[in-house]
Amino acid sequence: MSEEVTGGCACGRIRYTVRIDNDEAYLCHCRMCQRATGSVSIAFKNVKKADVRWEREPDWYRSSPIAQRPYCRECGTSLGFAFPDSENIDVTVASLDDPSRYRPKHHFGAESLHRAWLDTDGLPEYRTDEYQPLVDRWMDTVGKLPD
Repeated sequence: MSEEVTGGCACGRIRYTVRIDNDEAYLCHCRMCQRATGSVSIAFKNVKKADVRWEREPDWYRSSPIAQRPYCRECGTSLGFAFPDSENIDVTVASLDDPSRYRPKHHFGAESLHRAWLDTDGLPEYRTDEYQPLVDRWMDTVGKLPD
């Protein structure tokens, strides 16, 4: 059953709607993605390019001789990954308005996988809204916590 979902960047400059058919996603650990995102891995949802409607065309970074990545030049949000000659594109799960429904079905780029960052069971967990110095900064600056 396909459904349209929405997503976008942190500042709201780039918004998109995408038709999805399932909740399957994957984690990419390749060095190109690590360097492009500054993270140990990135969660992607693979979709058809034809199923993505950009309200405003994102900026594109040619991250290698064979691939490019949509992003927002204002806030730096990574929005995906694409081979220019493919009919598919990977959108970043975190850029979707509700990323909670997606589940990783496999790892890619396993040669660069940092296993210590995958199994974090047992580590202490802290909520941002319970960390008073952060709460105070938000309240002093804008009068409320972010959505």
